[in-house]
Amino acid sequence: MESWSVEQVCNWLKLRNLGELVPKFREEEISGAALLALNDRMVQQLVKKIGHQAVLMDLIKKYQQQKSGLESLTYSCETASQKFPEVISGKNLKSFFVRHKMLQWTSSYVLPDFPYDVKCILAEKKCPDHSMRIRIIEFLQADMTKYLEGSLYPNSQQYNIVVNALLQAYPFLDEDGNGFLLWKRALKDRFKYVRRPIEDDEQVLRNKCKFGHRRGQSRKSFAENTLDDIQGKVEEEPAHLKGSAMDLHIKWLNREYTKTQRNWEEVDNRMNVTIEIRRKMISDKAPLKDVLRLFPFLRCPYQLFREFQLLTHMDIHKKTVEILEIYSENILSLYVVRNNPINVMLQENLKQNTEEDVLKYMKMTAACLLLPEVFGDDSSLFAAVNEEVKAVTPVLEVKNPFNVNSCEFALYIEREELAQFDDCTMALAALVAAFHVFDIPCPKRIHRTLNFLESLVFEVRNPASLP
Repeated sequence: MESWSVEQVCNWLKLRNLGELVPKFREEEISGAALLALNDRMVQQLVKKIGHQAVLMDLIKKYQQQKSGLESLTYSCETASQKFPEVISGKNLKSFFVRHKMLQWTSSYVLPDFPYDVKCILAEKKCPDHSMRIRIIEFLQADMTKYLEGSLYPNSQQYNIVVNALLQAYPFLDEDGNGFLLWKRALKDRFKYVRRPIEDDEQVLRNKCKFGHRRGQSRKSFAENTLDDIQGKVEEEPAHLKGSAMDLHIKWLNREYTKTQRNWEEVDNRMNVTIEIRRKMISDKAPLKDVLRLFPFLRCPYQLFREFQLLTHMDIHKKTVEILEIYSENILSLYVVRNNPINVMLQENLKQNTEEDVLKYMKMTAACLLLPEVFGDDSSLFAAVNEEVKAVTPVLEVKNPFNVNSCEFALYIEREELAQFDDCTMALAALVAAFHVFDIPCPKRIHRTLNFLESLVFEVRNPASLP
């Protein structure tokens, strides 16, 4: 943060709902170093609202506490090196500090020291062949396992940090902008491959049990048996309903979906209980129709976003709103979209309205629909505006986008409508979420656009930027 420019500080404020402070920070030229040097009196002079003062000081104090914690760790290491020079000294001290820092999976991840043959290929800046790619992936997987203290289950953020560090160090591995998704998928597949033959590791056994891999049981017999490991109690079903506990939950969800007044609290509980079997079906590439038939609430925007948050710990709708608020003006000012029909349509409608909220809504909608054009992607794989949906992968259907009274947004998968939405932010969030929730590969002709959105949603260290 110390090295941030004034503009980076302003973007940081926007992401934390402190956008009102941006003009004052620009006027006073508050850089990262100046931000961390602010005291209570300076903040009171700079920021008028007490609520904003409290939030800003809390953010600064949290960063300073983290920084002092790392400094304290450094001091402890130096003290240890004096007491035990034969154990921690020189390179060992530096390695000890770096490794401890990496165990916390901060954004300061450092790539491992690759073997000599891998270094030679990378030094030549040539795209590695298949065998060399496997070597790189194997080494990254082994290094991540050390950081995870032997665990074979990294989370999505940890995958993102490692792959981002790899592409930052070796940009030529990006492969036309699609490298992030390819390397991340390869790394995840490597962990799956390593986990497969292991039978005696406690965590592997626990997760296999959790996701349905029971010894001596077929998939059918597992589905027919009571799931004793599921946590949480739910209301009892009528006695005449026979079948497993999972069957009872699924039947309840299907009945509740047909009701006008739904018990959303209980829906959340039942969706929590059934997530393991649902994720197992999706990972086994069960037909989407079957998944939606058993779990129709995935058609509801709220549950779709909630499922994404359970998988990634990210609020996809909130992140999407922030992205469009920050980037809409920049997108609309780019030369590449100046004569686009959507931009022309926007300009005509802007002349007919004067309300600030309506103008903001229109600009965010236009920015959303113009994203593929900005990155040179195939817009037909992103949104069908006032036309029929033709793509099989997740795509938006948009009708009358700039008419506040008659605009319609919907998400289609396999040419069938999944859900309808109130505005472009919800629709865009659902589009990004659908690829993850239903484990659908990203089409190459749209990957730049989705890579830009995902890098901001997942807060990777160096997010993709506008061309």
